[in-house]
Amino acid sequence: MIDRLRSLLRPLAPLWMAATLGCGLAAAQPATPPAPVAATTVSSGMAPRVLACVTCHGKEGRATQEGYFPRIAGKPAGYLANQLINFRDGRRSYPQMTSLIEHLTDDYLREMAAHFAALDVPYVPPPAPQAPPAVLEKGRLLVQQGDAARGIPACVQCHGQAMTGVNPFIPGLLGLPRDYLNSQLGAWKTGQRRAHAPDCMADIARQLTPDDVSAVSAWLAAQPVPGGGKPAARLAQPMPARCGGVDGVPVAAG
Repeated sequence: MIDRLRSLLRPLAPLWMAATLGCGLAAAQPATPPAPVAATTVSSGMAPRVLACVTCHGKEGRATQEGYFPRIAGKPAGYLANQLINFRDGRRSYPQMTSLIEHLTDDYLREMAAHFAALDVPYVPPPAPQAPPAVLEKGRLLVQQGDAARGIPACVQCHGQAMTGVNPFIPGLLGLPRDYLNSQLGAWKTGQRRAHAPDCMADIARQLTPDDVSAVSAWLAAQPVPGGGKPAARLAQPMPARCGGVDGVPVAAG
């Protein structure tokens, strides 16, 4: 399949060559969070250039909860750009993704992110819950209240009260497959998924037990997506801690 995906991105070859010329210079610089993407203009010709993306992420990046790959349509542009750059630079590991974008520039990845962020397509209804009521309730409590005794903040403190994310850098957690949620929390715990320091999600995930991860994933995957899944403009309260790659968001004192 990877050969098919590469063929879909052949129109990007000139950009890959240009990006390759800058790789040596980029490697010599200290890692810094990517710049905001709010001013990026979505190219009218972008849709045919991202055919490789929709091969896995579904038509218009909408995906479904029936598979492993996450929805990317309508996600915050800054978040999508950060993740593309993280895949390219090795903070996230998925060989098929890295192979497709390893020679693309920051600017081009931001344009791809802006394209998918601008798509407004409906979510499918969630599947039936895949866990007993007691497990779902445990997941709900962790998502909505956290566990102060263990230093675990509620998911809603960063991802928004509706859990649909916050523009431009914080993703929503609804409308995602349970298997995907499980795997990503596990990757944060083991260090297979990383972000710019301070890596707040890794710190939180390391405090979760396997039962916690299963409960949170099961509850999130069973929830309907409110308001078309649109990210909030801002958080109602400051974030409980600083997170790398999340700029311009107030953080609680102490």
